[in-house]
Amino acid sequence: MQHVQVSMQGAVAEVRLQRGKVNALDDGLVEELAACFRQLAGDPAVRGSILTGTGKFFSFGFDIPEFLGYSKEAFTQYLGKFTALYRELFVHPKPVVAAINGHAVAGGCMLATACDGRIMVGGRAKIGLNEIGFGSSVFAGSAGMLVYCVGQRRAQEILYAGTLLSADQALAIGLIDAIASDDGLLSAARETASRHAEKDPAAFRSLKRLLRKPVLDDMVARESQSIREFVDIWYSEQTWRRLQEIRIHA
Repeated sequence: MQHVQVSMQGAVAEVRLQRGKVNALDDGLVEELAACFRQLAGDPAVRGSILTGTGKFFSFGFDIPEFLGYSKEAFTQYLGKFTALYRELFVHPKPVVAAINGHAVAGGCMLATACDGRIMVGGRAKIGLNEIGFGSSVFAGSAGMLVYCVGQRRAQEILYAGTLLSADQALAIGLIDAIASDDGLLSAARETASRHAEKDPAAFRSLKRLLRKPVLDDMVARESQSIREFVDIWYSEQTWRRLQEIRIHA
């Protein structure tokens, strides 16, 4: 794999994003991540996973400069792959803990909310869904996962404000579960993943599906329509102009 590195420590896999400075999400990275977690799901030697990034970014979200060159049809196909990825991650049969090593913005935040737990470094790192700030929406699945994590009222506050949150702010509203130092992040995430992985695998898988399958069913029922609406807004004149400005400053 070109942009996803997988290593093992005991029965816990570490899945690391490493695509450029900000781990921006594109077709290739999404396909690699999907293939990686499908392989981990079927490997009996793997009891749990950590998802993390490289450098100062967990992921800064979509590779906007790249997608500005996509047609509506091509971009819609990509969004289908991306939303399928986070749905699969949301109901992955084994525990997955996000070790948020830096900024987790927009699509990066969506991947983190799909995990069973989130541990984040303190300091200057930010997390959130800031799409409304540049005139964009989100997807039914990403909204559903956010509600699952923080509740309806908090999710509304996050989405309407579009503000990126510090680790302390995210912890206070339940968007993350713990804060760790840079040096202690992976060991804290590994400890959490290992604690879940010690449980009976069949029991864990069953409980996870009982909790998350109703949310998944709602995602699936509404996702296609939300993607179409997202694309219409993305290619609208006002949003397209803001996206062009982001490309200039990228």
